[in-house]
Parts: sequence; C-alpha cells; structure tokens
Amino acid sequence: MSTTISTLIKGGTVVTADREARADVAIADGKIVEVGVDLEARAGARVIDASGAYVMPGGIDPHTHMELPFMGTTASEDFFTGTSAAFAGGTTMILDFVIPAPKQRLLDAYRQWREWAAKAAGDYSFHVAVTWWDDTVHEDMGTLTREFGVNSFKHFMAYKGAIMCDDEVLVSSFSRARELGALCTVHAENGELVWRLQQEIFELGIHGPEGHPLSRPPEVEGEAANRAIRIAEVLGVPLYLVHTSCEDALQAVTRAQLEGQRVFAEVLAQHLVIDDSVYRDPDWRTAAHHVMSPPFRARRHQEALWQGLQSGRLHTTATDHCCFCTPQKEMGKDDFRKIPNGTGGVEDRMSVLWHHGVRTGRLTPSEFVRVTSTAAAQIFNVYPRKGAIVPGADADLVVWDPSGTRTISAKTHHQNIDFNIYEGMEVVGVPAITISRGNVVWEQGQLRSERGAGRWVDRPCFAPYYAAIETARNLARPTAVVRG
Repeated sequence: MSTTISTLIKGGTVVTADREARADVAIADGKIVEVGVDLEARAGARVIDASGAYVMPGGIDPHTHMELPFMGTTASEDFFTGTSAAFAGGTTMILDFVIPAPKQRLLDAYRQWREWAAKAAGDYSFHVAVTWWDDTVHEDMGTLTREFGVNSFKHFMAYKGAIMCDDEVLVSSFSRARELGALCTVHAENGELVWRLQQEIFELGIHGPEGHPLSRPPEVEGEAANRAIRIAEVLGVPLYLVHTSCEDALQAVTRAQLEGQRVFAEVLAQHLVIDDSVYRDPDWRTAAHHVMSPPFRARRHQEALWQGLQSGRLHTTATDHCCFCTPQKEMGKDDFRKIPNGTGGVEDRMSVLWHHGVRTGRLTPSEFVRVTSTAAAQIFNVYPRKGAIVPGADADLVVWDPSGTRTISAKTHHQNIDFNIYEGMEVVGVPAITISRGNVVWEQGQLRSERGAGRWVDRPCFAPYYAAIETARNLARPTAVVRG
C-alpha cells in the first residue's frame, strides 16, 4: 500500500450496523484506508490499542440547536462548545437547524448560520426550516438543494405567532420538496391546540413548569403527526418526524409504515429514560430545566418508544440539544409559557443509550450503531462517507469502552449549561477515544478539539428515488377507456 498510514487501531472488535468482527482499522489523510485482521503498522504511525473495546462509527446527532435565537434569548451552546462536547460523548457529526424569522429569506438565514458554524470543531450540516411561504421561499429551496448541499427542510407545526406552519405552507413546501428530491421533516404538535390550552391553564392559576406538559398532551402530538403523514401521503413525499415522544405519534407512524408509506421517525434519548414527574419537582429550577417541546411523558410512553426503537419503527436517536442556563429559564419564573424550551444532552446521548439499551438487552451493539449513527447517515444521504467503517469513509470513529463508567453531572460535563437533565445518573459504557476525520479529539477524559476544524458536509438530494415514486403513482392512476 502506497498510502502513508497515520493511525492504526489494533485489536478491537469492529461494530457496524450489520455485523461485528475482530479487525484492525488503518487511517490515512483523514480517511479509512483498510479494515482487516493483523494489519501491520508502518513507520511513524500511531498505534491505538483497542483490545477489549469496540471500534464503531462516530455518532451522528441529527437534531441539535447550537446558538439558536429563540423565545427572546439565544441558546448558550455555540458551535464550538457544542461540537466539542459531542466529541466527549463519542459523536462526530451534528445536523443543526437554520430557522429563518418570519419573512426572512431562507438564503439569508442559511448564510448567517454558516457564519456561526465556522467555529465548529466537528463536522456539521443543516436542515433549513420553512417558516413562511412566497415565491422567494420556492426559489431559495431550489438554490439550497442545487448549490449548497441541503437535502432536508424542517416544518414547525407548533409555536403559533412565531414560526408555526399552517396547512397551506405545509402543502406548498412539501410539493416543492417533492420536485427537488428533498426530505421533509416536521415538529409535530398542533400549535392551535397548544396555544388554546396554554391560555386556559394559565387562567386556572397554574403558572409554574407543571403547566407545560398539561398544555401539550400526547393527543396534540398525535394529531399533528397524523396530519403531516397524510399530507405527505397525498403528495407522495417521504417524511421524517423529529422527536417522537408518545405512543399517539408512534401509532400514526406505524400505521403509515404498514401501509407502505415512507415515514421515518426519530426519538430523543431523554424521552426514553425521563418521565413527566420532573415537572412536579418542588425545586422550580429543576422543573424548569426540563421544559422542552414535546415535553416529557408519562412512563407508559417510554416503553412504547423502546419497542418502537427495537422494532425499527423509530429509526434514529437524537438530543434536540438546545441549552438555556438558569437565568434564561427564569424569564418564565411567573409564567411557564415564557420559559425557553430546550434541554442539553449531545455529550450524554450515546452513553445513556448504551447503558439503558445495550446493557439491558433492548439493543444489540449493531443496533446501537444503527440508531446512533448509520441510520441518520443513510436517511440524510451521507452514507457511507459517514456512519460506516469501510475504505474511503471519513475516519470518524469511536473506541468504545463497554465497561467504562461515568457519573453524569453538570460539574464535570463539557456542555455550556449549568444544569444536566441526567444529573447523578451512573452509566456503564463510555468513549475511550473519539476520532474526527483521522484526528484524535477525545482521549481518556481529555478533550483535544480545535476551533474551526469542523467541515460542512454536502448532502445530495434523492431525485432518482422521487422519479421512481412519481412513475409508480402514474402507473397506479386509471387510464381512460375510449369506447367505439
């Protein structure tokens, strides 16, 4: 081999979404160049001993919000601190969200987010939200897909009076996405119902964080999920539901999938392990720090979500990482409607899922890789560059210590927030080494991230798939019969 190997990972068990086997992994120029047994180290190459460890694709978090302007403040985590914290947890790529203000050009918002993200330590890409509609939005969606490598558009069905899409916007945007071969994603909550319930609950004298879940019951998510799915069905466009949090939404997803509709669904790690009792905590600070949307649910929903993940009805795991420190949460001290929505977790997702998923037998190691990395890479069209351990893939890897332990705490985490929703949770299964495009960025508790080292990742659209869908739809249409 003429390529000069810079790093050789030896003696580990390579785990991918479809298999696990003892193998070594050779890295050169930021890429994986060879995977095999008993590879020889070249002079000058660093050899990483992975004996007793798993070697897995770096995690991909398909849902984060770094330095997001929201609800009168800005998320405390920026693209450098956020991607650095992700490294500490074994995640090497994030998909963040460009969210234009009402009437703001999509391209203008995209350029602003690219400026903010230039400081990222890890690789990143964007979903772009459609928050309003006119001819410029139609035009900008085309430009973003053709010239800037964006292949997914986000739609908020919640947050009335701000960024909520009505059905007219959904239909227009979904139709345009079908033309472009782009993927539609939705935040499924009925914004009209939420707004009405918020007013009623506040007027009843419930002003604290406990009012938040009462104003967003599972039914408002289930209704919106079903509506988005049915609109996508009529228009013939695939759909991706973010942060599926309840059995009601999962039932809508399952029904569509059983009918042959292309519907993907994401679940947040925190919705799998935290229930709605947190909103009744006597400490206002603790309750407020759990205010996010959709909210945490009653425990029965957690078992349904685990079953959805195990059965493949839920495809990816994410965090919706959107950090607000205590003084920011206190903006809603006397009114739960004004508490900035968001929790952290980009550093904790993989360990939480390993501990509560793999160690309990709910997930196999290969299923863990699928739901933390590979499925997101495939759905958002960066596979096998990401989410795979094959020659030619980016050398985004994690050497995973399945017996390593960590007690999660705001005192020791690397996230830029003064609270951790997993505070005190002891987890078994941690990243020993994280590698981003061939560079060791986390090793045995030491962070080695570099400001600005992250790279934008293009994500091509899915035009051939959409052409096949349109062909199938045409074949299914009845043809006219001319009778003589």
